[in-house]
Amino acid sequence: MPLNSKIMTAVEQLNYRVTVGDVATQAGLDINQSERGLLALASEVSGNLQVSETGEIAYLFPKNFRSVLRNKYWRLRLQALWAKIWPAIFYLIRISFGIFLMVSIVLIFVAIAIILIAMSSQDNRSSNRRSGSVIPRFWITPDLFWFFNPNPRYHRQQVRRQHRDPDQMNFLEAIFSFLFGDGNPNANLEDRRWQKIGTVIRKNGGAVTGEQLTPYLEVSESQLEGEDYVIPVLTHFDGRPEVSPQGKIIYHFPTLQTTAKARQQQSSSTCLQEDPWKFSQAGSGQILLAIGLGGLNLVGAAVLWSLLRDGTVAVQLGGLVGFVYSIFGILVAYGIGFLGIPLIRYFWIQGRNSKINARNQQRQAWATALSRPDPALQQKINYAQTFAAQSVVSSENLVYTTERDLLEQDYERDAIEAEWQRRLNSTE
Repeated sequence: MPLNSKIMTAVEQLNYRVTVGDVATQAGLDINQSERGLLALASEVSGNLQVSETGEIAYLFPKNFRSVLRNKYWRLRLQALWAKIWPAIFYLIRISFGIFLMVSIVLIFVAIAIILIAMSSQDNRSSNRRSGSVIPRFWITPDLFWFFNPNPRYHRQQVRRQHRDPDQMNFLEAIFSFLFGDGNPNANLEDRRWQKIGTVIRKNGGAVTGEQLTPYLEVSESQLEGEDYVIPVLTHFDGRPEVSPQGKIIYHFPTLQTTAKARQQQSSSTCLQEDPWKFSQAGSGQILLAIGLGGLNLVGAAVLWSLLRDGTVAVQLGGLVGFVYSIFGILVAYGIGFLGIPLIRYFWIQGRNSKINARNQQRQAWATALSRPDPALQQKINYAQTFAAQSVVSSENLVYTTERDLLEQDYERDAIEAEWQRRLNSTE
């Protein structure tokens, strides 16, 4: 089966010695996927299996297993190379939208200037012959940076601010952020959900009630009584329901009770919180400047269209004006989209965030109710704790490991048993 990058990352984070339950909790994967992934990884990098006296298994991996994989598979080498190249390619994609905007503005206003100069030449041909020069009625400053820096003091403030904060976007990156935002803030929501659920189950010794899971799930009032919302959790972490003497159901997860190392219990948040979408991470000044340039682009396109409506001027002048006329539709479409896409996205974000807030408030309400359990719920929690346990697969309780020859391990085990028997007989 294909190797799972989440499993490899979890193995590294857990110091290369793990159980299935460790990986399922750390990576947020289901039990079956974690087990298959660990077996596949152990097979590819010559990992070792360690079996405890109770039959539980820990996986031990070499710390250089990623290097081993890269040496074996060209696909993984290409992935590593692509991981280095892609950030540069994506950066070029991001700044290309800002570059296209500036090119569009320059082309439009240079074309306007050429047309106005030509029209002025025709209207004042006789006077121009006497004076020997052409004085156009329309003038554009050759300093294109004026659009970026109308106020030198503002420019100096921006430079100082960028010096204090090296992660601040430059203006071309800010244009991409203004257009398309900065990605889904909850792209890893499901991973976080399962990691938090696994952590809560482990924190409670591998046995919980349904109410202890509600702060991390989408649960409606109508689902509370039937507790069918727990079924995906049972499937994900290989759990099983247990019924109390009072007829209440709790949930037991034996696989998550086994760990390769006794670790300090991680503190988990009381509920799962989704992050609201942001319109843009660019600064307010950068956003206002982007809007201003987008408006300038549209105004320039409208003026140019009024001069090129019949196409005669473009044919007569040719050159740059003809080229701009040939791509005028693209320039206008980009100008409209430059302001239209962010406007549509703004209203879409407002609707999306209202739903996120509602879900966050509901999960927070379940967490608040759980912090003050009524007697019936407390009784369920107490019953669940009767199933709580933790089994550590340590080097002291191993009966078999693939690190050493089986005969050697049998000899050592027989020697240990003989020594214990001798001590027992001597005490008698």
